[in-house]
Amino acid sequence: MEFKHDVIIVGAGLAGLRAAVEVAGNTDVALISKVYPTRSHSGAAQGGIAGALGNEEPDLWEWHMYDTVKGSDFLADQDAAEILAKDAPRAIYELEHMGVPFNRTADGRIAQRAFGGHTSNFGKAPVKRACHAADRTGRVIMDTLYFESLRKGIKVYEEFYLLDLLMHEKRVVGLVAYELATGAIHTFHSRAVLLATGGFGKVYKTTSNCFANTGDGVSAAYRAGVSLQDMEFVQFHPTGIYGLGVLISEAARGEGGILRNRYGERFMEKYAPGLKDLAPRDVISRAMAREIREERGIHGRDFMHLDLTHLGKDRLAEKLSDISSFVRIYLGIDPADDLIPVQHTCHYMMGGIPANLDGQVLGENQQVIQGLYAVGECACISVHGANRLGCNSLLDLVVFGHRAGKRIVRELGDLAWNPMPKEPDKSFLVKIEHLKERQKGESAWVLRNEMQGIMTAHCSVFRKKEDLEKALAGIQSLMERYEKVVIDNRGMRFNTDLTEAIELGSLLNLSHVILVSAMAREESRGAHFREDYPERDDQNWLKHTLIQKTGEVCRLSYKPVTITRFEPKPRVY
Repeated sequence: MEFKHDVIIVGAGLAGLRAAVEVAGNTDVALISKVYPTRSHSGAAQGGIAGALGNEEPDLWEWHMYDTVKGSDFLADQDAAEILAKDAPRAIYELEHMGVPFNRTADGRIAQRAFGGHTSNFGKAPVKRACHAADRTGRVIMDTLYFESLRKGIKVYEEFYLLDLLMHEKRVVGLVAYELATGAIHTFHSRAVLLATGGFGKVYKTTSNCFANTGDGVSAAYRAGVSLQDMEFVQFHPTGIYGLGVLISEAARGEGGILRNRYGERFMEKYAPGLKDLAPRDVISRAMAREIREERGIHGRDFMHLDLTHLGKDRLAEKLSDISSFVRIYLGIDPADDLIPVQHTCHYMMGGIPANLDGQVLGENQQVIQGLYAVGECACISVHGANRLGCNSLLDLVVFGHRAGKRIVRELGDLAWNPMPKEPDKSFLVKIEHLKERQKGESAWVLRNEMQGIMTAHCSVFRKKEDLEKALAGIQSLMERYEKVVIDNRGMRFNTDLTEAIELGSLLNLSHVILVSAMAREESRGAHFREDYPERDDQNWLKHTLIQKTGEVCRLSYKPVTITRFEPKPRVY
């Protein structure tokens, strides 16, 4: 079946919803969501949304911009960082007016708390900048925006899975999607497509990401010939629940939580004497890994303790109720009385589909691909550079989702209906038919487990050439074996066996891209730490990586970082 809408937005998390709300009322817009919209991964965001409101102590957007640039290890494009910081108060008050129930100060203003890497006076001291709704900030913002989308009558295709982008003469004309409930493949014809499909943390074994985060939009763009940017930069959050990866938000440390090693030492005093447990995530993750390497892990094992016991039951119940619940459910302990075992977990992808400040996807020679947009974690506007600060993700989603929506409205009159390719769904119909008919081969879950093990072992917090070479050889072997993947379920309705097999193809492509990009970058910057090149090299590597699929190979190129206010300097916390 073919559906037709002026604008199609793929992804119903915060970025997609905010763009859709902006476009609604101006033209015919539809949302395609792999899951029921309010189950999108944005709802898992706990700690807060950053903005220099100055409600609890003095703050300026210039300080927020500086922290964003410094936290990025000076790889963020500074024009993007300025927009993020300057527009934050407007975006937060807009959410408040829509009905987001932020925590309040005694005099009724939006409450704020400290978060990692956020400082006053250009790095002098921690500052309270994170606006929050207890520890379920993403949840309440997403619910509010979803209700707003319902109020505006936006058409939602829920549980539709993006398979491929459709292009005509280097312009996007629509997409192909798989309907999970029926097994039917549909084509969508449009004048504009916005990708807001989130991250792809399922590349790794231990991740805070949900099972749906398999990089569908990023992989589709890559297969369509779009370059991907800065894919080597993968953020590991220091406090995932040990063995599970379920996130213990940075809000826990913002409220006063302390990381301790096997001797009960507050070890972050050694690595970041200024910010201590509120240093950026890449700094803390590496510090934890070093402590473990030097046999200061708890009981000599590969985890640390997060200490919240001194906060008291009342404060935990008021400010960290979801986190406390997770700990009781998954670990069977009470954070008011017991130390929480934590380890680093894959959390966020700084790289993705290159886009400009209005979310327009950039093709060869940095020219705009007409009608194609990307925002959120699947995009790389490069506001986060080599390492994202906590609370800047939710802000990124609403600020640039808003800007992309406004750009689509302005441009739509100039975007014509271009012809669809003949038999646009044929290639995936054939692929699915072959998957269902194949009798011999390996199961997708076997290959996925091997992929995740390879990426976790060889391309994690620490990297070096020989490990990356092993990983690259392993992933290339898996890509060959994937050509003979088999599934057991040959039915039509809710065939998760089939969708997981298709998802694996995307994850393998993205694993390969991460490894090639990481192998090429012979320096350490932000979340990318090369033990064989442990220093940051601004002379040779202050630039963005671009990687493009050309036939059966991939081609690397680079582009400069935009520097407007802050010249790179040593990153000390």
